[in-house]
Amino acid sequence: MKGSCVCGACRFEVALAPGTKFHACHCETCRRWTGSVNFSVEVAPNAIRFVEGAPIAARQTSDWAERTWCAECGSNLFYRLTVGPKAGWMYLALGLLDEPGGIPFGGEIYIDRKPDTYDLAGEHPRMTKAETEARFAASA
Repeated sequence: MKGSCVCGACRFEVALAPGTKFHACHCETCRRWTGSVNFSVEVAPNAIRFVEGAPIAARQTSDWAERTWCAECGSNLFYRLTVGPKAGWMYLALGLLDEPGGIPFGGEIYIDRKPDTYDLAGEHPRMTKAETEARFAASA
């Protein structure tokens, strides 16, 4: 699959693993980072290739992850795990993909931090803050 930021300076190709689903995160950091819910897909470190010289900026934003953006236009790109056995894995913003259709929805995390102004329809997994952080801790 191909994708890019708004200005095109951070173009990329990504190979999603079979069965990849996109997820929704409602944590305060993701909500502030995106302005709403964060929809993303999990990407292995060697499965994405950005164009040479892509102006990617990064900032450590939690004990286990950093968030990145295009230094030219400010588009959110991905957050990357920085600790544990999955260090280096990325969660790429779904909206950056040129053709995001066909990727199924896998569920919501930090559901107990979701504002009451919206709900995502349908039956799917929903994990609380405690459940989500226990999952991250188990992989650290």
